[in-house]
Amino acid sequence: MEIQTCGKPIDSLLEKVLCMNILSSDYFKELYRLKTYHEVIDEIYNQVDHVEPWMTGNCRGPSTAFCLLYKFFTMKLTVKQMHGILKHSDSPYIRAIGFLYLRYAGDPKTLWTWFEPYIKDEEEFSPGSSGRTTTMGVYLRDLLLGQVRANIQYALLYR
Repeated sequence: MEIQTCGKPIDSLLEKVLCMNILSSDYFKELYRLKTYHEVIDEIYNQVDHVEPWMTGNCRGPSTAFCLLYKFFTMKLTVKQMHGILKHSDSPYIRAIGFLYLRYAGDPKTLWTWFEPYIKDEEEFSPGSSGRTTTMGVYLRDLLLGQVRANIQYALLYR
């Protein structure tokens, strides 16, 4: 069974410039060779070292993490696959990309059901390229609160 999504088209899930850069990146085009969920998981394990949307340094292209996140958008993950991602023990980046998938593509009505079991997760990792660490639980709270803050700002701007 597929995960309940918000129903938005894939190209509207992320910021427009980021989407355009992902779709035109050489790395994303290479991801067409990955056909299965397991191949994408392996690619995350081998290539992802932060989950920021943009690469660091002089070249400001889309990050490998967000290219792989977009690849997951095209695959329409199942509930079983998502549970496997969120419980994955090999890399916190696999788990973080799973939570990003839910944050961007998931049905807002089911978001808390997915996040709640992990909200106190103490696994440490570095979500950014700075090397500063946090826990998965704090990262998840930031993902959820970021959505709430964005909704409040939108409501204030357009009321």
